[in-house]
Amino acid sequence: MTTIYSARKIITMNPARPYVTHVAVHDGRILGAGSLKELEGFGTYSLDERFANKILMPGMVEGHSHAVEGKWWRYVYCGYHDRMDPHGKVWSGLTSIDEVIARLQEKDATLDNSTEALTGWAIDPIYYDNRKINRFDLDRVSTTRAIGVMHASGHIMNVNTKALELADYLRQGIEHDGVPLGDDGLPTGELKGPDVMFPVGQQAGFDDNMLEFDEPGLIDFARLCVRTGVTTATDLAAELNDDTVDMGNRITGADDFPVRIMSLRFHHGVTPEELITHTKALAKKSTDRFRLGKIKVIADGSIQGFSARLNWPGYYNGAPNGLWYIAPQQMLSIYEMALEAGIQVHTHTNGDEATDLVLDTLEAALKKHPCSHHRFTIQHGQMINAAQYRRMAKLNMCVNHFANHHFYWGDEHYRLTVGPERAERMNACRTALDNNIPMAIHSDAPVTPLSPLFTAWCAVNRLTHSGRTQGEHEKISIEEALYAITLGAAYTLNMDNEIGSIECGKQADFAVLEEDPTTVSAMALKDIKVWGTVQAGRVFAASNI
Repeated sequence: MTTIYSARKIITMNPARPYVTHVAVHDGRILGAGSLKELEGFGTYSLDERFANKILMPGMVEGHSHAVEGKWWRYVYCGYHDRMDPHGKVWSGLTSIDEVIARLQEKDATLDNSTEALTGWAIDPIYYDNRKINRFDLDRVSTTRAIGVMHASGHIMNVNTKALELADYLRQGIEHDGVPLGDDGLPTGELKGPDVMFPVGQQAGFDDNMLEFDEPGLIDFARLCVRTGVTTATDLAAELNDDTVDMGNRITGADDFPVRIMSLRFHHGVTPEELITHTKALAKKSTDRFRLGKIKVIADGSIQGFSARLNWPGYYNGAPNGLWYIAPQQMLSIYEMALEAGIQVHTHTNGDEATDLVLDTLEAALKKHPCSHHRFTIQHGQMINAAQYRRMAKLNMCVNHFANHHFYWGDEHYRLTVGPERAERMNACRTALDNNIPMAIHSDAPVTPLSPLFTAWCAVNRLTHSGRTQGEHEKISIEEALYAITLGAAYTLNMDNEIGSIECGKQADFAVLEEDPTTVSAMALKDIKVWGTVQAGRVFAASNI
C-alpha cells in the first residue's frame, strides 16, 4: 500500500524541486516527492496527515559516531557540560575536579561489593586549567576497588592506584610514551592510547572491547538517534568479532529498531592482511540496517589531550608532541590492499602532521593502485591547512570535520593547545568547500552529544562555549550545513545513492521537525525540536522511545 505524507514543508535536498508539500512512500522507499496531485498518478494510496503541521527533511546522517555511547551511559557521567541521556534525563555538568570526585563517591556509596570496579566517562582536565588528574585524586573515592574514568576524547583514561596494581602497572621501569610517570618513578594514573588503556581499563570496569557496543547499549544508542533526527549513524571503530556481528544483526533486524548502523572495522590489533581479510568477510554479513565492510584507521590522538601529532611549532603551551597510533608502513600496506580490494578507508587525524602522513601515504598507494572513486575520508582533520586541502582535492578525498569542537574546546585551543591563529582555522569547513572537497560534519558521539542540528549550528556560527566567534572566515551557510549532515555525510559513506535526500527511489528516511531550519535565524538552528523520525517508511516518535 502506498502512503502519501503531507507536511507544512518538505526540504528535499533535491535541487530539481528543493521544497515540496507531499511525499509518497511504498515498501519503505520513496515513490516521489511533489504535490498531492502529482503523486496521485502512482495510483491507490492512503493520505497520512499526521505531519501536516511539521517540517520533513532527509533523515540526518551521523558520519562519525560510536554506538558505545549507549553502553557508556551505564557508567558515571563526569563531563563538564550538561548532557541528556538516552531516556531524556539531563545530567548536570561537573565544573571542578572536586565535583567529579563527589559524583564518583556518590556512586561508590551505592555499591555493595567493596572490590567491584567503578567506571566513569567524559572527564576532560583541560577545563580545569589543564590540571592533570592523577591516581591519588581517584584514591579519594576508593582504595579497595579499581576506578577508571575515560576522557571525553576516548583517547585517554585516568585510573586509581588499585587499577594499576591489578593490571601490574604499579611498578618502576615502565617506558611507554602513553604512561606518564611521577617523581617516584611510578605511573601517575594517566594512560594515553589503546595499547595501555585496554589492559588497565579491563580492571576498571571497561570490558575487553571497551569501544564496542553491547546489546542494551545499541538499543539505547538508537533512542538517542530518534531524539535527534538521525536515521543512519556510523559506529566508527569496532573489532566486530563474530559474536558482536551476530548480535548487531539480530538487534538491528528487529521490527522496532529505528536506525541504520554502519560499523567500521578498527585497524588496531591485527596485521594489514588480517584486517583486509576480515573486512571482506564482514561485507558478506552486511544487512540493510547493519552495514559492514569498511575500515577505520587512527593516525594520532586528540589535540586537547596533547596526544595529536602537530607540525612545527607544535603545541602553543610548549607541551611535547603527541602519539602515533600507527606505523607509516602499516598505513601504507592497509591503503594499498584496501584500494586493490575496493574497500573504503576512513582515517582519523587531528594534528596537521598526521594529515601529512595520510596524504603522503595515499598518494603513494594510488600510484600503485590508481582509483578515482575511492572516497577515502579524513575524519576530524581539525588542523588541515589550505595547502593540505588542495592536495586532498587532487587525491579525490573527502573530509568529515568535527564542527562541535568550536563550542566544546574552542576557548581551550585558543589559549592553550594551538594558539589564536591556528585555532581560528580549525575545522575549516569554508576552505574545504571552496576546494570542492566533499564534506560532512559530525559530533563524534560520545565525545560530544549526538545532535546534527547542533553540529550544523556549530559550523554556521563557530561560537565557543564562552560565546566568542572563532574563525569568522570559516563559517558556512545554513543550507551548506544542512547538506553536510545529509547528502554530504551520505557521500562520505558511499551511500548517497540511497539516503541523504528525499527523491524517487531512495530510502524513505525523514527527520520530523517542529520548525523550519531554512527560515530560522542562524542562532536558533540548534534549538529546533525534533518530533522523531521516519526510517525506511517506519514512523518513530521521540516521545514513545
